Amino acid sequence: MAAVAAVALAVSLGRWQLDRAAQKEALAQSIRTEGSKAALTASDILQATRRDALVHRTVRLQGRWLAERTVYLDNRQMQGRVGFFVLTPLQLADSPSVVLVQRGWAPRNFENRTALPMVQTPKELVFVEGRMAPPPSKLYEPGPSSVGAIRQNLDLAQFQEETGLPLLQDLSVVQTGAANEGLLREWPEINLGVDKHYGYAAQWFALAALIVALYVWFQLRPLLFVSKDSHVSRQPE
Repeated sequence: MAAVAAVALAVSLGRWQLDRAAQKEALAQSIRTEGSKAALTASDILQATRRDALVHRTVRLQGRWLAERTVYLDNRQMQGRVGFFVLTPLQLADSPSVVLVQRGWAPRNFENRTALPMVQTPKELVFVEGRMAPPPSKLYEPGPSSVGAIRQNLDLAQFQEETGLPLLQDLSVVQTGAANEGLLREWPEINLGVDKHYGYAAQWFALAALIVALYVWFQLRPLLFVSKDSHVSRQPE
């Protein structure tokens, strides 16, 4: 009974991992589908009833950088190097609303950790191409959140309260395109970990097969030998 229960549990967990892989493959396909749709404009974003549904859509915005509000998120990696993600609010053209743009990655000066990277921020009207994204991801930060230009994390609600800007708090824009203005934009592809679930499923199914093999070896095999020996002992001399 214990062997049957263990096999049933292992098979069930293996099938659950396959279901998780299928769900993430469907999500990956949805992301690709959203990314292939026509690019959004500022009016599309502002008029959307559910902005979270716009995540992964491409976007083209026009506006002016609020360079004095630029934030440098520390300990971010690109191409295996540690540096900053540079985030600058974009004042949308013909609208009071402001969108936070993750403009790219810049290296940091490890000899002078307070030095800011050389990033060019045009003052004139700019066009920004990118994709819609959730607010910037957060890293572990002991103690209260840092303030100032260099920070570990950035909470958009706190940033809106701090700056007084009419900032959209439920999303950001990841700028795409070639490297320029002192910034790299080789963002990694979104990895949903589908292969991991297939690997876990294979491990659970292998465990179920191992339990069956061990049960046959230690439980059924001795019984077969005992039955054979008893048959031989009953043969007439």
